[in-house]
Amino acid sequence: MVSRFGDALRTATLPLIAVGLSDDPFVIASVTACGYLPWLLFGLLGGALADRVDQRRAMWAVDTVRGGLVACFALAVGLGHASIGLLVTLAFTLTTLQTLFDNASTALLPSLVDRAALGSANARLMTGQQLAGGLLASPLVPLLLTVGAALPFAADATSYLLAAALVASLRVQGPERAPRPSGSTLRKEVGEGLRALWDDRVLRAICTATLLCNIGMGALIGTLVLHVTRWLHAGNAGYAAAMTAYAAGSLCGGFVAQRLARRFGRARTLLLGGSVQTLALVVMGTVRRLDALVVAMLLLGLMNMVWNVNQVTLMQQRSPAAMVGRVSSAFRTASTSGAPLGALLGGAAATVCGLNGPALFAAVLFAFAVVSLIPAVQRDVSVVEPEDGVTSAHVQS
Repeated sequence: MVSRFGDALRTATLPLIAVGLSDDPFVIASVTACGYLPWLLFGLLGGALADRVDQRRAMWAVDTVRGGLVACFALAVGLGHASIGLLVTLAFTLTTLQTLFDNASTALLPSLVDRAALGSANARLMTGQQLAGGLLASPLVPLLLTVGAALPFAADATSYLLAAALVASLRVQGPERAPRPSGSTLRKEVGEGLRALWDDRVLRAICTATLLCNIGMGALIGTLVLHVTRWLHAGNAGYAAAMTAYAAGSLCGGFVAQRLARRFGRARTLLLGGSVQTLALVVMGTVRRLDALVVAMLLLGLMNMVWNVNQVTLMQQRSPAAMVGRVSSAFRTASTSGAPLGALLGGAAATVCGLNGPALFAAVLFAFAVVSLIPAVQRDVSVVEPEDGVTSAHVQS
């Protein structure tokens, strides 16, 4: 959660620095695209490694390296050496390391809580991340930038190092692993994760829907700074308001995700979330008012959190215990691969159709995602969880 605060500062600052270095929408969108591309290149490998190694150690080691890299970038920005090439390199490298960190953290969570309580645990974890990373960090970006462009990155580096220390201090008993068969290779283990994902009809449908949504979100986020500052003429303050609204919506989504899942079932809740986000994107692309954008971003954030909590929980619950990392990486690689494509398509749509084009393009993709969820909804089941919400387990004192 600590590192999410710094991540939000960096994520909100990078597009603003990119706008100051280039006026080309395609170039600016490329910075976002390179922040997603490593999932396509290395995501499967990260999942296989997460199932092999000590997940806690992998997490703190990755955060230590990321802290050092961002500290070096903060120094470069402070000395006036920022460039589009450097922005792209930083985004690509940090996400490459994130492929191991995220898969390791997803695989480690079932060792900390009972399997039936994963939904509540995911909701609390993601809500805390949004509270620290979005609602608290995003409004600080304009203030920090007035002090110096390097300051948000220095704060991000500090948060990584602090998070590494906190994770290293945990005493967690990881999942038991059976000895790997003789001749087992990373390639074979990756294949097992892909087959497990493909053979599960519900996960396959949700993965397809998430892929379509991520293409749309890549198009939107890759050009959002232009949508706000150029199409709405709302400036940096308007961009910060939009990001804050998204974070506030995400925070609310964390509180209602489990309630919706218990009422409708997890897959039907995903269907509801996709439908609401489609309408919000249509509003963004057609109403040229900052208040309309803020409301739309609030709804996007709320339903995105609802989607993420239920999607991750379904994946954890339906995956074999020893393969959570690999199934997680297969899911994320397949779904996240659409984000860099979406960012580039968003840049093209903004150039050809106008700066509101990416939002409307995203709305079309979300509508297709809703349709693709039908196979998952047909096999949906109700959610029954323990009364205590989250039952901790397997933590050593």
